[in-house]
Amino acid sequence: MIKLIITDMDGTLLNDKHEIHPQFWDIEEELTKKGILFAVASGRQFYNLESRFNRLNDRMIYFAENGTHVVHKGKDLFVNELDPAAAKNFIEVGRNIEDVQLVLCCKGSAYVETRDEQFISEIKQYYERLDYVDDLTLINDPILKVTICDRKGVENNSYEAFKKYEKDFKVAIASRVFIDITNITANKGNAIKAVQRDLGINPEETLVFGDYLNDLEMIQNAGVSYAMKNAHPEIIKVSTHITEFDNNENGVLRTLQSLGLVSPVVSASNI
Repeated sequence: MIKLIITDMDGTLLNDKHEIHPQFWDIEEELTKKGILFAVASGRQFYNLESRFNRLNDRMIYFAENGTHVVHKGKDLFVNELDPAAAKNFIEVGRNIEDVQLVLCCKGSAYVETRDEQFISEIKQYYERLDYVDDLTLINDPILKVTICDRKGVENNSYEAFKKYEKDFKVAIASRVFIDITNITANKGNAIKAVQRDLGINPEETLVFGDYLNDLEMIQNAGVSYAMKNAHPEIIKVSTHITEFDNNENGVLRTLQSLGLVSPVVSASNI
């Protein structure tokens, strides 16, 4: 029996316009009435998730910043900080890569050094709190992760400069253009494992949806895992199932419907 459903956001629950399907709210309410917890696990900032799901803050579990900041019912369950000296090094490495922008993701806010309008417009979709500073290395705020934004595509460009740190840090390719660097123990899977333990929920009672490489550990900690039809090939390879529909076809909610977990209210006509 499924007791916990966890979904990634971008490329998974959200369509490519970063929209939540209007039927989501009714489906989440139905799951809640059945005693099934619904959670989101994302590279997005907690304050962004809290804003997107504000009507559910009394019950939603937020696995924010790739599992470094977990909040339930308005309370921090835990925070996994990144060493400031390590963060400074990653910032300095990133500054030397052409056409790369940096975001320092902290517990209180996210910080950027650039005022590039195109970049700011893109990044504001993921961060509710965003501040401009002259020097990221001088920030005094508990650090969660360093995010590298590479419009050329991280796998064929900036990842090369950071993969040598993978023995000591988690270097997660979060999308085609983002790398998130965190403490080695910080990932969606470890965060989910801790919450499963606290709530008395087994992996076999957990259903997850994901699409990209930062979802790998999450998928490994669930008895039932769905790679989105549009997922990265490596995620498709390790998941137990693949959705019939992609994120633009409302694949998450339609899969919940096909599994009989919710009433058949989602159809192609209202996507």
